[in-house]
Amino acid sequence: MRSGEELTALFAEILSRETLNKAVFSRPRDRETKKAVARLYRREETLFCQIERFTADNKAFHENLPLAAAPARLAELARTAFAQTDLDTTEGFCGILVSRKGQVHITDKRRKEREPKRAEAVEHNREKKYLLDPVRHAGFLAPLGVCDEKGRVFDKKRSKFRQINRFLELLDDVYSELPAEGTLVVCDLCCGKSYLTFAVYYYLTAIRKRDIRMYGVDRKRDVIDSCAALAERLGCEGLTFFCQDIDDFQPEERVDMVVSLHACDIATDIVLDFAIGRRAGVILSTPCCHHEMMGQIHCAPLSFITSHSMLKQKLCDAATDALRTLKLEAAGYAVDVLELIDAEETPKNVMLRAHRLRRADPVRCRLARTRYREAAAFLGVSPYRGLGGEEAEPRSGEESPSPVERLREVDFRPADEKRE
Repeated sequence: MRSGEELTALFAEILSRETLNKAVFSRPRDRETKKAVARLYRREETLFCQIERFTADNKAFHENLPLAAAPARLAELARTAFAQTDLDTTEGFCGILVSRKGQVHITDKRRKEREPKRAEAVEHNREKKYLLDPVRHAGFLAPLGVCDEKGRVFDKKRSKFRQINRFLELLDDVYSELPAEGTLVVCDLCCGKSYLTFAVYYYLTAIRKRDIRMYGVDRKRDVIDSCAALAERLGCEGLTFFCQDIDDFQPEERVDMVVSLHACDIATDIVLDFAIGRRAGVILSTPCCHHEMMGQIHCAPLSFITSHSMLKQKLCDAATDALRTLKLEAAGYAVDVLELIDAEETPKNVMLRAHRLRRADPVRCRLARTRYREAAAFLGVSPYRGLGGEEAEPRSGEESPSPVERLREVDFRPADEKRE
């Protein structure tokens, strides 16, 4: 049987059994294509296959095929357009690798059953309910380049739209941890172009109907000026932007919530240190670009991992965020580590979500501090700022040292220079 016919037969079998959860086509043959994903869709009572192809310039194209025509088209993509295809089915995994010479290798680990479990087809006309309605909130989404004036989200910005909505969903889950009355004080640190700043502002003011004072802080003057101009044009009362380092930013009020989206490397540590020092009630931070530990880690028992650069990076990413959770727990916070968005869309998909406990257990705080020190010693690292000056358990009637005072002692040199 020729390779094309063999692949067509494989796809025909999977589709006829209705077991396909998702087919991911990767390692494209041409540079203009990024990947493709195929799923089963249902429109009314008709089942069909939709192929979503993503291009290198972040555009998405859809192709809807009846089940009878889909196997040949899917086989053509697997054989000529992509070097790797991963099939996720209800019966198990099936992989396809195609060499440059056209040789096909199929790894079929499906456990075929007489009556297989059918995959859940996506309802084609079903619209996901988002906290941010692109039509109602086009007033700020359109100027940010997320959608047009009518609220149609641009293809290249769909990932960003889903990202900020997911952030709001995770905020919505802990909204009850914020003060129920009065004006909320919120800081978005390393706010960048402020997609998140405006999204959180509209969530709290338009959806939750709260009075807020919100601050966006970043070091890029042109970006801050642009965001400030947009806030003024939209009439965002209570929203102010500052072009400053975080350690120079000193709001007069007590901070209720600190948010940060993809603060790079040690900037996340500065954000968390600020939030802990200000005793913020809620913290939502998505770390990005974990580099610091890569230059420090020295742990012989883990050398079988650290001897491989890619595995070392993954280990350092996870270990850095794990130490951050212990630091938060030591400061009296309950912490969740969550997936912000599908890893297929971005590898920067971890969120640290924390809320300050009203009655933190001093024993648990001390235990977290001990575990932090033991873990850092085991890894042979001295994390940026470490546990800082924060006590293991909350102190009553006494304010924490100012985060500005603590951050002025920071050695900002790269890790390699610090060790010399």
